[in-house]
Amino acid sequence: MTDHLPEEISPAGRDARALTDALRHRNPVVHNVRDEWVLLRHADVKAAALDDATFSSAVSAHLQIPNGLDGDEHTRFRAALDPFLTPEAIAPAEPLFAALAARLASELPRGDAIDAVDEIGAVFAVRAQSAWLGWPAELEDPLVAWVSANHAASRAGDRDRLAAVAAEFDALIESVLAPRRGPGGEVLGDDLTSALMRVEVDGRPLRHEEIVSVLRNWTGGDLGSIALCVGVLLHDLASQPDLQRRLRAGVGDAELDAAIDELLRIDDPFVSNRRVTTCPVTMSGVDIPAGAKVKLHWTSANRDEAVFGDPDGFDPVGHAADNLVYGIGRHVCPGRTLATVELRIAVRALLEATSWIDRGEDHPVREVHPVGGWAAVPVILT
Repeated sequence: MTDHLPEEISPAGRDARALTDALRHRNPVVHNVRDEWVLLRHADVKAAALDDATFSSAVSAHLQIPNGLDGDEHTRFRAALDPFLTPEAIAPAEPLFAALAARLASELPRGDAIDAVDEIGAVFAVRAQSAWLGWPAELEDPLVAWVSANHAASRAGDRDRLAAVAAEFDALIESVLAPRRGPGGEVLGDDLTSALMRVEVDGRPLRHEEIVSVLRNWTGGDLGSIALCVGVLLHDLASQPDLQRRLRAGVGDAELDAAIDELLRIDDPFVSNRRVTTCPVTMSGVDIPAGAKVKLHWTSANRDEAVFGDPDGFDPVGHAADNLVYGIGRHVCPGRTLATVELRIAVRALLEATSWIDRGEDHPVREVHPVGGWAAVPVILT
């Protein structure tokens, strides 16, 4: 049985968590008015993510490298790009990330409310990603502004605004690629962006549009995601004094990483990914036709009582194996290590630079589809 609901299953003003918590019990698969089949249960989302032959990722009219590819082509691009994102490759950047986080934490005002998403998360994400990629500092302010504009366009669901924001980001990417092109077509420089421009797949260099797509994936998506994650984490630290005291008492990297992953499971800002079916398939007794648009609803799956019991129960160790914040299967997020390192460093720097993180007087504001988490989280640092 399916429900036909207005627009998305996360309409404006509704908390995707509360809505899908209520829906999962009676409707594991929702067919909305946009003709999308939305999978809400953990078992279905996991099964679809692991079955990339039936649930194709080739869903966009635009080039998406590597997440919009399937099969062997996806495997070849991941093999060429994943070496940039291994723990060994990221380790040399960790001291730089730590220095940037410490500087930001020292610069933030004390005693006045600031927004954890835009004024902390977005700023740190832009500074860290720019340093990692070797991009100039003068791009930081335009990138921070772009994160805010992209979130606003996504909330509005305005295709024209989204297209304009995308074009603006492509122009920013071109501004960093152009100086790295030599007069004879050779690639100049020795930073990570230059190294990416030298990557080959199937014995040929990446085409310009493929490089732009990869950098859009690494930055455009990650900048907003890190900002939203910081908003969730600081909201939870400010709202849960016992948790904040526990983390302030001093925990190792592995324990802090596990706590961060669990907080993001409870309030997953990565709401969904799209797929398209290559053949008819049945999920939880619901028949889905071939060629159907399908959404894997990670936020709902990560709160499925059949797997986690109390969706809000905090159990980093017990829930780790079933946590789908970064996906699962062939298309598991390649940037998980980078995101984990950045979030750990950001949280640790903020805890070390302050005596307490408290909630501001204004209420936090929930994000709306197609992203999750919080749009604004006022916090006070002391």
